[in-house]
Amino acid sequence: MTTLLDKTLKRELRIGDRAYIVAISPLALKLTPKGKRKGLELNWEALVNGDAALAAALNASVGMLSAEPRRREKARDTGAGAKIDGPRVPSTRRAKLPPARQD
Repeated sequence: MTTLLDKTLKRELRIGDRAYIVAISPLALKLTPKGKRKGLELNWEALVNGDAALAAALNASVGMLSAEPRRREKARDTGAGAKIDGPRVPSTRRAKLPPARQD
């Protein structure tokens, strides 16, 4: 006798030297690198329908997980006047004032 899947079941899976989380829910199967939020999700209906395009998309997306993680590029600072994306934040340094006049 089998048990009805009524809530999400999560297990850790090791492939090579990398760890993944497999989440099996009543709606979908999800494979995510451990410590990350985004991963591959496959709905049960799409799996049962057996679409040929689904198999191609699945193979392409599996290649995405098996590749080495991309490293973020550090922003290059081009000097004191480097442009920063986003709103300009006022400086916390006080401007030098000319010496007070003595009349």
